[in-house]
Amino acid sequence: MDLAYICEWEKRPKSNHCPSIPLVCAWSCRNLIAFTTDLKNEEEKDLTHMVHIIDTEHPWDVYSINSGHVEIITCLEWDQSGSRLLSADADGHIKCWSMTDHLANSWENTVGSMVEGDPVVALSWLHNGVKLALHVEKSGASNFGEKFSRVKFSPSLTLFGGKPMEGWIAVTISGLVTVSLLKPNGQVLTSTESLCRLRCRVALADIAFTGGGNIVVATSDGSSTSPVQFYKVCVSVVNEKCKIDTEILPSLFMRCTTNPARKDKYPAITHLKFLARDMSEQVLLCASNQNTSIVECWSLRKEGLPVNNIFQQISPVVGDKQPMILKWRILSATNDLDRVSAVALPKLPISLTNTDLKVANDTKFFPGLGLALAFHDGSVHIVHRLSLQTMAVFYGSSSQRPVDEQTIKRQRTASPLVHFKAMQLSWTSLALVGIDNHGKLSMLRIIPSMGHALDMNMSLRHLLFLLEYCMVTGYDWWDILLHVQPNMVQNLVEKLHEEYMRQNAALQQVLSTRIVAMKASLCKLSSSTVARVCDYHAKLFLIAISCTLKSLLRPHFLNTPDKSPGDRLTEICSKITDIDIDKVMINLKTEEFVLEMTTLQSLQQLIQWVGDFVLYLLASLPNQGSPVRPGHSFLRDGAALGMLRELMVVIRIWGLLKPSCLPVYTATSDTQDSMSLLFRLLTKLWLCCRDENHPTEPDDTLIDECCLLPSQLLIPNIDWLPINDGIISKLQNKQLVRLQFGKAPGLIGYTVSSQFDAFVRAPGQPKIDHLRQLHLGAYPTEECKSCTRCGCVTMLKSPNKTTAVKQWEQRWIKNCLCGGLWRRMPLSYF
Repeated sequence: MDLAYICEWEKRPKSNHCPSIPLVCAWSCRNLIAFTTDLKNEEEKDLTHMVHIIDTEHPWDVYSINSGHVEIITCLEWDQSGSRLLSADADGHIKCWSMTDHLANSWENTVGSMVEGDPVVALSWLHNGVKLALHVEKSGASNFGEKFSRVKFSPSLTLFGGKPMEGWIAVTISGLVTVSLLKPNGQVLTSTESLCRLRCRVALADIAFTGGGNIVVATSDGSSTSPVQFYKVCVSVVNEKCKIDTEILPSLFMRCTTNPARKDKYPAITHLKFLARDMSEQVLLCASNQNTSIVECWSLRKEGLPVNNIFQQISPVVGDKQPMILKWRILSATNDLDRVSAVALPKLPISLTNTDLKVANDTKFFPGLGLALAFHDGSVHIVHRLSLQTMAVFYGSSSQRPVDEQTIKRQRTASPLVHFKAMQLSWTSLALVGIDNHGKLSMLRIIPSMGHALDMNMSLRHLLFLLEYCMVTGYDWWDILLHVQPNMVQNLVEKLHEEYMRQNAALQQVLSTRIVAMKASLCKLSSSTVARVCDYHAKLFLIAISCTLKSLLRPHFLNTPDKSPGDRLTEICSKITDIDIDKVMINLKTEEFVLEMTTLQSLQQLIQWVGDFVLYLLASLPNQGSPVRPGHSFLRDGAALGMLRELMVVIRIWGLLKPSCLPVYTATSDTQDSMSLLFRLLTKLWLCCRDENHPTEPDDTLIDECCLLPSQLLIPNIDWLPINDGIISKLQNKQLVRLQFGKAPGLIGYTVSSQFDAFVRAPGQPKIDHLRQLHLGAYPTEECKSCTRCGCVTMLKSPNKTTAVKQWEQRWIKNCLCGGLWRRMPLSYF
């Protein structure tokens, strides 16, 4: 492990952010991190309980929420989509926060629930029934279906038709369980029930889910001499009311208390965690005294109930009819450790063929097999989640590598060291975030090999496997990029493409845009491939335009064949290879292309981009041998050129209906048919590379004609995306980056040379809305939002209200075309 970056608060004389006790943090599948601090006022009498939300790519751009909680915040929980956040406090109040206008740095409290005056000790969203297991042993398989399988898992509660019902469950300190359900009309249905008849104090609790749709709650009163109790909770809706049924499950006593010699050595249970939210059969327990801790891992198993010989003779056991009993068995335990301050558990649902310790120890290390323990001496250990064997150790700046007993004693008697009070592992377990007792945020990179000697191919295979997992699940893959070195980029992109091409056509279509976005983010990490980033984003834009424009086409008659007008357009354009656009056009049913005049006019900016892009590509063809320039990969991409060719045909037909919607060219001759010229050259280029297996080089005639284009038409400047201002490109040299909340550093990922001039805009040049293709002026006055991943900028509010434009904007209202989240940009950004 090593530190990637540190982000801390600005030092203030009186008013300052101070860590909460307990301090909590949560990491979403979209790589947003939420954590808490308390804000002192000038008199230092009252505390404001704050929730801070950051994106891992822009950690300095913190969004701080005055939570409104009267008491200290005890729990934070993201939902499965990473777009909503629950916060609960020591007064029994639970609040649900949602993104405002789908912006990662704008949140509002929408709904909530409460158990007045009863502190919440555990909180979780109800399970939605979706569980995708990773099969590590099959990571070399070619089919995604073998590597990742959908596990049969029932939602905690279902609506009519089997749709999972949204809501949350919480456990309070007095032994109550409360469930809140979000009804489709926006109302909240809440019910509260006691976990058992004899209510007792609950100091620690955790929540897990079973495949059958039940909920399991583990509780402890904080004393290691008391049993750890388990309860099954069933939630149902009866007569529009939420009903909660509870049942007591087998309990356990920690092993460290059963030895008379060590009975009183660890008086308190300080951590109680299920190994995973959907793994209620395995639990992690930590007992501590003032200086040391011990950690135990337990597993719930079915065991045969011994039957007395007398009863066996009366009723012999036949087959599988032997009585079974559920019993907790200890899997592993550690020796004496330094006092544990925080625990972080993996979120990867890894499927092990067997949970026996022998199998667990023999399994080659994979990131999701380890959990993190933070200690009061400032160190962090990654241990195997079943055997608890140490796999990697990180020593913080305040911790020392203990050499002898005297060193340990000096550490313990000194003033309190800086250590993590809260930790969370990323969703691929390749990164770890920790908030220390000074409120500072540290991002740690967890090396997949964990210090073991792994060759480059094995490391690439680990990263490739996790990239594929993110591609299938839709999770953000920022934490994987932390480990990609510039010399890996080309290899990863090629192998990712190979694996993608092995999938069936239906899955390829589903993942078609996600893999392009993934390639773009990978290419950003190497100076030799950075120009291709623009090509990938242009391809995402082209795919979106093609889908939008084709979807506007409607069949002339209702009783038409199965194929839509868009599909027929693709089929006809691929069959007819004529270089004359009008001859291709006459094979189409032009009545299917009739649209309202206002619709056609509202699409002019997108149509203009298609025309400009075709002209730019053709004009750059003669320079294809020069250093790599933006657009270079399109010259060999038969599918993309075919898509541009189809759009040129559609635009030509629409131009007959409304000439003002056609792309505008600045030509040297008034009689020149620019669209026919470009279509002819585009078709010749497409014919060279439409067969991916046997591409041919463009002939000299085509190159000569393209050389003449600048003398016939004014070649436009394409507005490529700017070089992103994120942190990831600054972390490639493995050196620690120090940041401050609220202050954007001057991060430049690459030295901009002459070959990258296309990316750079001078301060006085006009800015552009990258998705609407509208000019914003040199100093925009409209509020804009920017993508957290690719840096794409677009206006917050739509200037056009036509149906076609709304349909276009719906494609990226929640996420950017690359899948990144939006964040509001201040006008000072420009």
